[in-house]
Amino acid sequence: MGNTLVQSQMIDVQKFLEATIVEFESFLNEATLSGMIREKEGNVEYYKNILSNLRKLLVFCEEGLEACGIIVKNEPFAKAAAEKTLYRIYHQCIEEFFAPKSDAWFEDSRSAYTGKNSIKFRQDTPDSIKTVFGNLEGPFQKIREELEYYETDYRTKMIQSN
Repeated sequence: MGNTLVQSQMIDVQKFLEATIVEFESFLNEATLSGMIREKEGNVEYYKNILSNLRKLLVFCEEGLEACGIIVKNEPFAKAAAEKTLYRIYHQCIEEFFAPKSDAWFEDSRSAYTGKNSIKFRQDTPDSIKTVFGNLEGPFQKIREELEYYETDYRTKMIQSN
């Protein structure tokens, strides 16, 4: 993949991460466990798990944004570092959004055919959480489609170099 294309993707991912961070921070700065319980009676441990996962995602996105900023500013453009960073962002941010390690929620791949949100929660959750995911799912899906190439390409390069 050419430098120009990779650099363009880095800039797109950087903009995506900036917007994503704003969305996560807006929610997390206002969300409290007691507020979520007031909004919808539910499993407190499950709510804690969701909030914990969102905090992790926020940190991963902030780290990815910082890496993008450094790489985009560097001259000459470091294509290999950019590809490695996009691969890491794909795994730490995108995949974790759709399928967190904690299994607090999951992606229902059949939803793509129905036009509904594909993120499904394991238990009933407050509408505020559903709104955050509803706002972010489209942009995450778009970026995932753009970065899926790095999932196979970068892994292939690593295997070939060993």
